[in-house]
Amino acid sequence: MFKNYIKTAWRNLWKNKFFSLLNILGLTVGLAIGMLILMWVQDELSIDSFHSKSKNIYRMELFGGTGSSRQIWTVDVAPMGPLAKQELPDVVDQVRITSNNLFSLYQYEDKVFANERAVYVDPSFFTIFDFPLLQGNKSHPFTDDNSVVITQKTAQKYFGNENPIGKIIIANDSVNLKVSSVMENFPSNSSMNFDMLMPISYYAKKELINNQHDINNDFSNFNYETYLLLKPTTELKKLTTALFNIHIKHKAEDTDAEYLLHPLPDTHLYNADGSDKGMQTVKIFFCIALIILIIACINYVNLSTARSMLRAKEVSMRKIIGAAKSQLFLQFMIETTLLFSIATILAIMLIAGLMPLFNKLSGKQLVLDLSKLQFWFVLACTIGGTLLASSIYPALLLSSFEPLKALKGKISNAIGDVLFRKILVVSQFSFSVILIAGTILITRQLDYIRSKELGYDKSHTMLFWMRDMTPHYESAKAELLKKPGVEAVTRSMGNILNFGLISGDNDWDGKEPNATFILHPVAVDFNFLPFYKMKLVQGSNFTGSPSDSNHFILNETAIKEAGIKDPIGKRFKQWDKEGTIIGVVKDFHYASMKEKIGPCIFYYAPQKASIMQIRTTGKDAAKAIQAAEVQFKKYNGQFPFGYAFQDEVFNYLYESEQREAALFNYFSAVAIFISCLGLLGLAAYTAQVRTKEIGVRKVLGASTKNIVKLMAIDFMRLVLIAIGIAVPLAWLGMSKWLQSFAYRTSMDISIFVYSGLIAVAIAFLTISYQSIKAALANPVKSLRNE
Repeated sequence: MFKNYIKTAWRNLWKNKFFSLLNILGLTVGLAIGMLILMWVQDELSIDSFHSKSKNIYRMELFGGTGSSRQIWTVDVAPMGPLAKQELPDVVDQVRITSNNLFSLYQYEDKVFANERAVYVDPSFFTIFDFPLLQGNKSHPFTDDNSVVITQKTAQKYFGNENPIGKIIIANDSVNLKVSSVMENFPSNSSMNFDMLMPISYYAKKELINNQHDINNDFSNFNYETYLLLKPTTELKKLTTALFNIHIKHKAEDTDAEYLLHPLPDTHLYNADGSDKGMQTVKIFFCIALIILIIACINYVNLSTARSMLRAKEVSMRKIIGAAKSQLFLQFMIETTLLFSIATILAIMLIAGLMPLFNKLSGKQLVLDLSKLQFWFVLACTIGGTLLASSIYPALLLSSFEPLKALKGKISNAIGDVLFRKILVVSQFSFSVILIAGTILITRQLDYIRSKELGYDKSHTMLFWMRDMTPHYESAKAELLKKPGVEAVTRSMGNILNFGLISGDNDWDGKEPNATFILHPVAVDFNFLPFYKMKLVQGSNFTGSPSDSNHFILNETAIKEAGIKDPIGKRFKQWDKEGTIIGVVKDFHYASMKEKIGPCIFYYAPQKASIMQIRTTGKDAAKAIQAAEVQFKKYNGQFPFGYAFQDEVFNYLYESEQREAALFNYFSAVAIFISCLGLLGLAAYTAQVRTKEIGVRKVLGASTKNIVKLMAIDFMRLVLIAIGIAVPLAWLGMSKWLQSFAYRTSMDISIFVYSGLIAVAIAFLTISYQSIKAALANPVKSLRNE
């Protein structure tokens, strides 16, 4: 019997090629794109969840600052991790991670590599986290301070098929690093991804030698990610209070900062206070996947019911000769399953073809691995849910015809009760309008970010790390200013778009005893502010004289949050440097616009400013780059010259938003395309059931224009209803999305007007095809058939 069902199903699909093709096309595209999005969502939710102890691993974060400067910092001071392990029984272990700022060139024999992703970690990195070692002892991954752990990929790059253990990598032409362990490559769903890991004890030793700076007693500089492994029974609130008390005890001064413990699996999508960091995007994309799958289901239902008139007499004859309703229902379910099977196979092929493009757009490394149970689980849920949602109604409808009415051609009223299908069309276009509005708003927000006044001029500006060129800055600067294409040269400790360093070790007259004022200190040269055309609202700039070493320039936010009245000439202390405020610079955006402008302080310390910035003419930028490379090589030999333009760095700040916007645009286009297929099906159905009416109207003199208008007006009403439903929903959703930006564009009615007009235009173009086709049909033929 099943063989007969399948044979009949295939015959019906083949007989109605046009409708079958539309069904398969809509389902294939819907399933493929829905699956891709769900794979992306699954990957986002799985970040860092593969660690066996992940439920007990927490990142220690600091909630500190004053006023609007009070925010969460994901980095801590170096001593807190070891002290927590030493003094708190609930802390089983700890690990610190800090970035590498000592080495940039690595060599093995004749192979030279630069800018490897290297960090310093505690040895416990390999016992707290599940990053397996292929060679070496995870309890003692470093044999001494000059040892290094490398990934399998790095080992292959340096040593080929040789055994890497014991091999020497020369860093910066001077330091021998012995390979002590080789670890597996970091998985794609890890938030950490490094090439080399070195012992933090080496970094501490170098800091003590080079800067007379003992990191194990430093409560001023926040440069370390610290993770704690806790006992399962730990009460987090009590532990955060205990951490605060340790800080107070060893810092020997009051502070209003507090510690937060952030579960490792949540660090990727949530902030430590529970606010959104990326989960909102995951939810939006998950909803888009559901919308696309729902629209694909609606599309199938509409096309199936549009076809139902062709099957009415067939169903009636089957009933007359004894077919039960359950048998007919099963017949149509098998037909739907067959169609879905074809669509599923084509969808998997489409996913395989689109995967490289999708990975490029999303920045992911997703793989279509048919051997993984996770893939089949997502596929089964997607296909099963979609199949059930889209097949039951058409099967019930087709199996419920009354035989005598169908044979007499009197079922049009039953099928003509299209309220349910109208609701489906309204739902389709409500989703479409929401997606169109979202696309417009996201584009507008990104344009707003690009065009907003930043408070400085970054145009045609390049920067690079000087390394050994730093002591020869003045000589190199003089040479560069002689070259074509070079307008100005300056230097600083950090990039204006990412200062990086934060510190709470400061003081001034009038500071509250228990206040923690966390700001960004930046060492600059005397011409840094004029170079970027930044405006001083009070006071004066640095002059370059020796006395400037005791002068500070703060931004407006720093002055406001510190509560300093008439700041010029007032005392200010940063670290052990005590001086006076000589200027106040107008606020400027030195981070993503998702963050409010925070306090920062400029101090004159050219010896610490190791990043050179060059403003080019734009036209002769290539000549300026070439001149800069010549000067760099003059003092750095074989070290590679790497540079970046500020516009590139600025765009990188919003790389994730740009990727999300691109994906959102493509997904919206797919959803609208599938909606149009559904509308096309309903238009075809309407043309079928109104064949006689259209023929009569044409015989009585109705023009093609009148016929098209007659058929289109009902659909336009549905689209207008959809717009009315979609606008408030889109307004609420987009308002919430905009809240993730501290600085955002306005959301006015024009967004929804444009969205509605686009939806109306798309719907009208879709309907016009079937409407014109019906209007141009020969009325004599349609009436004779009737």
